Amino acid sequence: MAFKTKQDQVADILRARIISEVYPRGTKLKQSDIAKELGVSITPVREALHMLGAEGYVQAISHKGLIVPLVQPETARETLELRLMLERDLTARALERMDAFTLTAMRESQRVIAQHARAGERRVSRAENYNFHFRLYELAERPQTLQFVRVLWARYPFVTQERGGARLKNIEEHERFLMLIEAGDRAGAVEAMVAHIESGWNDLMAGKAR
Repeated sequence: MAFKTKQDQVADILRARIISEVYPRGTKLKQSDIAKELGVSITPVREALHMLGAEGYVQAISHKGLIVPLVQPETARETLELRLMLERDLTARALERMDAFTLTAMRESQRVIAQHARAGERRVSRAENYNFHFRLYELAERPQTLQFVRVLWARYPFVTQERGGARLKNIEEHERFLMLIEAGDRAGAVEAMVAHIESGWNDLMAGKAR
């Protein structure tokens, strides 16, 4: 797995916080506050925010500074279709390189997700969900594809009020994926990941219809 600089580590933390709505859409981000909170200097925070700006996780607004941008709903379906295509490829390639270390790390992520989801701690479980997916995708060793997927996640309209059933289903889908890996069924695991992404989209649409 590639070495991560301090700015890469900060960027990973900020992405997870944006996706999990620790920083909700529309939030203004201050470099000094983030640096103090993370216990780092301004420089890696500034560089990380520059990276996230290029990916679409943050946006510079005149007279307002950096904010977490709102999602454009009209592009959501296209974003889903691109996610399905690229994440299928990353998953298949990652499973060819799956090792005991990564599988153990994903098992630990699954434990954390389940623990906090069942406790209703949505932000923690969603941040760890980000880690679950990208630990896998990084194993594919396809840096450009990985970067495209990060951009797509920034533009994806994640569920803002997950029902208990949806949270439990997410846990069950992760568990099925891991069990298929452990059983040596790579093809089945790839299809399980694709079904998992589609399931999240269906939950999003069901929530909008209510």
